[in-house]
Amino acid sequence: MIHFDKVSKIYSDNSTALDDVSFSISPKEFVSVVGHSGAGKTTLLRMILAEEWPTSGTVFFQERDVHALKRHRLHEYRRKIGTIFQDVRLLPNKTAYENIAFAMEVAGRTDDEIASDVPYALELVNLADKMLNFPRELSGGEKQRVAIARAIVNQPDIIIADEPTANLDPINTQEIVKILKKINDLGTTVMLTTHNKGVIDSLGRRVITLDRGRIIRDDPKGKYSL
Repeated sequence: MIHFDKVSKIYSDNSTALDDVSFSISPKEFVSVVGHSGAGKTTLLRMILAEEWPTSGTVFFQERDVHALKRHRLHEYRRKIGTIFQDVRLLPNKTAYENIAFAMEVAGRTDDEIASDVPYALELVNLADKMLNFPRELSGGEKQRVAIARAIVNQPDIIIADEPTANLDPINTQEIVKILKKINDLGTTVMLTTHNKGVIDSLGRRVITLDRGRIIRDDPKGKYSL
């Protein structure tokens, strides 16, 4: 599904974010990417989203060079990716239902599809009873679950979760991880970045470890080891 072929990224100040990075992610995998701050995790994700361009090397998604896509194809490509961020980025004046529906409207989905799929997405993240609540009426964990529902509602091929539990307590962190595992079990590829050792160790899934822009470890069933 995703393949990095000798990808390097050197910024204008000569700092190296990625250094000759190569790896592949297969469909339906759950992969965690770990590393200290500045290790290159965010740059790696931005490469997949085509928000950063490599200095050298190639990023492939389903055998297509991501950075060779025309602009209109780039928009289509990004719709195949659901993104979850540390800061949930919910629209404050829209309810949980409306936040998710808005993501579907932008993608050109029909009213019937929205009426059918939004409740299902909320049910999947255990928030069916909160669909009419505004973000200010939700806890931090509930907001993040709305953000997950928004990311999955258009049925992407892959979910990219960038530090989704960074601002959450252990109980809400555990809930978010359970939901990400459920999404993966339903057939969606998940790529997670986190500093949370407990999350990584509890998953028992593949772990890619970055250090100063290089992959220093790629374990099929890894632990958090830095």
